[in-house]
Amino acid sequence: MELIRLVDLYKTYHLGEVDVPVLRGVSLVIHQGEMVALMGASGSGKTTLMNILGCLDRPSSGQYWLDGQEMSRLTPNQRAVVRTEKIGFVFQSFNLLPRTTAVYNVLMPLDYSLHRPSSKDASEHAGSLLKRVGLTERLHHEPSQMSGGQQQRVAIARSLINRPSLILADEPTGNLDSHTSIEILRMFQQLNAEGITVILVTHDPDVAQYATRTIHVRDGQIAADDTAPLGKVEAGADNVAHSGKSRRAERPTGADGSRSSAAVVASPAQTRPAQATAAPQRLREPTPAVKPRRTIGSLMPRTFVTAMRALRRNKMRSALSALGVIIAVGAVIAMMEIGQGSKAAMQKSIASMGANTLMIESGAASSGGISFGAGTVMTLTPQDAEEITRQCPAVSYVSPLVRARAQIVYGSRNWVPTFVNGVSPDYLKVQEWEEFDEGEMFTDADVRNANKVCVIGTTIKHQLFQDDSPLGKEIRIKNVSFRIIGVLSKKGANMMGMDQDDVVMAPWTTIKYRISGTTLTNTNQSAAASATSDAVNTLDDLYPGATALYPELSTTEMADTPQPIRFANIDHITVKAASTEEIPQATEEITALLHERHRIKADQPDDFSIRDMSEITKALGSTTVLMSVLLLAVAMISLVVGGVGIMNIMLVSVTERTREIGLRMAVGARSYHILRQFLVEAVVLCLVGGGLGIGFGRGTSLILRWCLHWPTQISLPAIVAAVAVSVGVGVVFGFYPAWKASRLDPIEALRYE
Repeated sequence: MELIRLVDLYKTYHLGEVDVPVLRGVSLVIHQGEMVALMGASGSGKTTLMNILGCLDRPSSGQYWLDGQEMSRLTPNQRAVVRTEKIGFVFQSFNLLPRTTAVYNVLMPLDYSLHRPSSKDASEHAGSLLKRVGLTERLHHEPSQMSGGQQQRVAIARSLINRPSLILADEPTGNLDSHTSIEILRMFQQLNAEGITVILVTHDPDVAQYATRTIHVRDGQIAADDTAPLGKVEAGADNVAHSGKSRRAERPTGADGSRSSAAVVASPAQTRPAQATAAPQRLREPTPAVKPRRTIGSLMPRTFVTAMRALRRNKMRSALSALGVIIAVGAVIAMMEIGQGSKAAMQKSIASMGANTLMIESGAASSGGISFGAGTVMTLTPQDAEEITRQCPAVSYVSPLVRARAQIVYGSRNWVPTFVNGVSPDYLKVQEWEEFDEGEMFTDADVRNANKVCVIGTTIKHQLFQDDSPLGKEIRIKNVSFRIIGVLSKKGANMMGMDQDDVVMAPWTTIKYRISGTTLTNTNQSAAASATSDAVNTLDDLYPGATALYPELSTTEMADTPQPIRFANIDHITVKAASTEEIPQATEEITALLHERHRIKADQPDDFSIRDMSEITKALGSTTVLMSVLLLAVAMISLVVGGVGIMNIMLVSVTERTREIGLRMAVGARSYHILRQFLVEAVVLCLVGGGLGIGFGRGTSLILRWCLHWPTQISLPAIVAAVAVSVGVGVVFGFYPAWKASRLDPIEALRYE
């Protein structure tokens, strides 16, 4: 049965402007089950002819038919499918993968097979082939642990793993001693006796004597085609055994001194029937009756498994490749967490200065075209503050605010604080100032009852009490005693440079009615600056000229017995919005509410004003955004550097593994297999580097927090982004080396040194 037909085959290499013809009109037919030797001197064209027969190369012209299929017009990937299904290669230099066991070397062609068996069946088949070639004790040895003959036997077992119909052996004994050469050649005879077509490419006549047919190639043409009689084939072993000084007449033995199974193969006359009547048989293993158990390895894509094996074989190179990504991703995580912590700390600082705070002030009075400024009209009431709390969803906390300017006295010490504020307990929540060094805040009951209690800042404590605790002690403000119930934590200066700790806070009703000096007034505090100290509780003359029915109260009596009135105004209302983003909504809600409560028509001016910290917020917000972008840019540069390192290492890897790539292509790997393998290697390196980089970045962030007390904050988006970017880096920077590897010519790759 015809297996190979060559019709007028030409092959010309183009070296620049020079054409070098190698094959010149080769025509021949090889039948199934033959054992053929292609003989010729170096440069005769026999290796080129073998490459065409092995579908590694295509002719310049002519036709090549293999098993009834025309090969010369197939694409590289289609020829690779033919190689993995029908052809097995045995190379002169063995071409085994280093740092890989014999079993995995034999299994490699199955990674690209169209009909790959289960992992269990494949391993058993590889083991049986290795045992058949006499390597029972070497299944898990690496090439560096085996002799040349043993390595060639592994290569023969690898060529049989896909049950090929054609074996091509290129100088299979060129690197072996005479005894091992006899074993290998008789092994080929045995395979040929089982029906496999064997083509030996050699320049040694003694090797050619083992074949039943010798084709002589000279100057790119078939010079002679001899068919050897069986008797001559039988004598071929003796000719090889007696040639050279080191050859012995006895049969060769195995590595352990015992007789090799390959060495006792019977002669072709005894084991192979006549060619004319031979029925070619394929070397096949029986199909197991029981379905094999599926393992984790069998469920993984073969490309992934192959890539992981390649990474394990080159641990140091893989570690160095991942190192750049580890550092880059670690830098991203650490920088983003430092940036997030700094941003959170800055936002907290901004919020403590009133970034989310709205200040509602009374309107301005005017007379004769002259405006007296904000707060000179009595328009804001405590009820306004209560309704804002109840009706405005965008508002978190509200506090009335009454301010005074007065001297405070304790014993022989005195001090004029920057702020004497009458507030409600929610004022500290508005200012995000809820921490106390000592004591606690006064309550709403203290506000309702106008109790004479207060809390002070650390500056007041230092000026009046120094190192003593002020809790429970009393200070005098305009001769009114206040009991200290709390000391606020230190806050520092605000953006205007004013000391925020130089403050006394008391219930706003107490400051309003006992300190301001106009307890039941109809005028605002700022409008009462002209009041004298001896007119503490003076009422307007409702009826001038009228005679008092009762004796007039003294100023002291009036100060001690404030008279309730139906209307009391406050200086300001401080409001904390739910968030910075909700400040505009809170402003709209407050404006609409006060319009309704103050009965302000659409065409009337507002009798109040609302101030916020929007400009400061925007300025500081832009600063934090700029800082975050800067850190992200630095981190991205680190990732790019890591990606360039990955690409560089992968390019070096492609160069270093050129022969491996050629070998994989020779045994059936298509271009997309090589592309996927190198791409998976790059992505896996980046993923592993990304995972280790996350741990490295988190560890660096925690060390900075613990040792240097830097504000850091974990950023889950940064971790997710780092992993995604590391995968992207692997794909982007690993694609070009992978593409370059997939574009290699298998012949040139196998010849690469």
